[in-house]
Amino acid sequence: MEQQKPRKRKNNFKNFAVLSGIAFEMGAIIFIAAKGGLWLDEHYQTDKKIYTAITTILGVAISIWVVLRQLKRIKP
Repeated sequence: MEQQKPRKRKNNFKNFAVLSGIAFEMGAIIFIAAKGGLWLDEHYQTDKKIYTAITTILGVAISIWVVLRQLKRIKP
């Protein structure tokens, strides 16, 4: 009879690697969105940082969408 423990352990490690990478992806998406908003604010010379706020909120929404998509792929 074959034991399932090594396979389960390997699957757990893969899930851990995927989940730890998600944090970096979220950070990168939000950072790029915020930098893009700062660039737009400087380019259009706005006093209020409206573009920064809008793009940061969009970046957070996109990163949540990406995380949810990736969590669906993880096998329990």
